[in-house]
Amino acid sequence: MGADETDVHGTVAEGFEPVGDAFAANFARLGERGAAVAVYRDGHKVVDLWAGTKDVDGTAPWQRGTAQIVRSATKGVAAAALLLLHQRGELDLDAPVGAYWPEFKAAGKERTRVRDLLAHRAGVPVLDRPLTPAEAADPDLGAAAVAAQAPVWEPGTDHGYHAQTYSWLTGELVRRVTGRPVGEWIADEIARPVGADVWLGLPEAEQGRAGRVGDIEAPQESGALRLRPKRAVTEAWADPDSLTRRAFAAITPMPDENDPAYRAASLPASNGIATADGLARVYASLIGDVDGGTRLFSPATTELARAEHSAGPDRVLVVNTRFGLGYMLHGSASPLLSPGSFGHPGRGGSLGFADPESGIAFGYVTGGFRASVTADPRAQSLVRALRTALGS
Repeated sequence: MGADETDVHGTVAEGFEPVGDAFAANFARLGERGAAVAVYRDGHKVVDLWAGTKDVDGTAPWQRGTAQIVRSATKGVAAAALLLLHQRGELDLDAPVGAYWPEFKAAGKERTRVRDLLAHRAGVPVLDRPLTPAEAADPDLGAAAVAAQAPVWEPGTDHGYHAQTYSWLTGELVRRVTGRPVGEWIADEIARPVGADVWLGLPEAEQGRAGRVGDIEAPQESGALRLRPKRAVTEAWADPDSLTRRAFAAITPMPDENDPAYRAASLPASNGIATADGLARVYASLIGDVDGGTRLFSPATTELARAEHSAGPDRVLVVNTRFGLGYMLHGSASPLLSPGSFGHPGRGGSLGFADPESGIAFGYVTGGFRASVTADPRAQSLVRALRTALGS
């Protein structure tokens, strides 16, 4: 490559060259600083690329195995934990949450079902008193806060993105059912069997693999289509009393995502650390066998994960969203590979998903976060390239 271009490392299988081209173009045109993308097809890796710097504000090169915080892409891994417990007969999706977690029945939530938590229908996307980062990292305090919170709509009747509270809703349910902390359970029952570099609570021994993340600005002349947010979305983000602002501010102030103490915490909504390959491997295991790893979901559980449970105007995101059980589904707010895809983006960049019809599993992680919530332009350029490679 030329002096002004970023060297891209890794491999691309024949037929998937458009993904490699799009990945390189993200650095040349979309302001990418450091990132990786991995794609599996039918359990075999067909794309494994990385480039740029490990730290958004540094010069150390991104290497094979560099991991980054993936924000809400963590939610897809947490959802897998609850669905696996259901698959094993340990968790009834139609049971009241209070059957496993009696304290949750407070303040009018006694009829909230487990599936309502997964589908963002529980009605508790906000906390009347936000938690500090230190409080949020304490699973007992977080669980107690969300259990005491009165719902802002009748649970099960509508949906709105539980941006932060999803951490304690899912994490405490796993702990109540299994008796084990959610990060430990995911390590033992998901990451290790699949062979995936994914952590919820980064061990001290792995801290050196994780790069420093930070916000980056979109380039002035990127050649990308610029879309103005709808007025309602802009107004919701501008209003400190809106459900939008309050949901994302359930932890206030925003944590320092480069703080080792924060990375060591287990927040299933927001602070998972993963490599692109690790994220893709988890999704590959949800739809089939994967090289060197265990298949996690049965075909019935895969269908359950992607069956639409919520659709239409989202009370928090103020756009139309679609959710299965813990997963965003393909739609205008978060375009994935095809109508049958299911996965989860992370605010500002990362994305993981699976597409059962094509056998594709996808993982993208970045150290530079942009002002996007569910559809980052860099991730979307890779998804479009993947469609081109598949001839769809």
